[in-house]
Amino acid sequence: MAVRAVVFDVGETLVDETRQWQEVADAEGVPRFTYLALAGAAIARGEQPVRKHRAPPFTEADLYPDALPCLHALRARGTTVGAAGNMARGNEGFIAPHVDFVVSSDRLGVAKPAPAFFESICEAAGLQPAAVTYVGDRVDNDVAPALAFGMEAVHIRRGPWGHLHEAPAGARVIDSLLELVE
Repeated sequence: MAVRAVVFDVGETLVDETRQWQEVADAEGVPRFTYLALAGAAIARGEQPVRKHRAPPFTEADLYPDALPCLHALRARGTTVGAAGNMARGNEGFIAPHVDFVVSSDRLGVAKPAPAFFESICEAAGLQPAAVTYVGDRVDNDVAPALAFGMEAVHIRRGPWGHLHEAPAGARVIDSLLELVE
């Protein structure tokens, strides 16, 4: 079956989360460099960094430079484009004008890597898993579960997880979202 939809994880795939992590460090009273180093150490151990304070919502200014050109080019080709991530509902609005649908774990009440999360993506796209490509930076939350669900999976190497995780067999690996357009 041909791919008819491309769905993107949000954090560290479409969005550079640096500003959010820095603002959380400030709120927690920890020097930014120290906080980011501790978060990186947790990530390297396979743990999820813990935040005591809620991160501020994403804005278009947080998008990686290749995000909007990629989303717009895919939509111009007639590809269904979605954004789906483990994120607060308040993060849906900034990306909604640029995609056909948005799925957030907060609104669904289920998070990646649960199969129900990937099922909701297919429902939103109106497609079977084999017709959907999921793009993400994390192998454990994005790439491996998408493959297991029957989707095509793309691992983007950026952000801490993108550089620490190795893509499994069957996943495509990219360094820029523009590679999807080429």
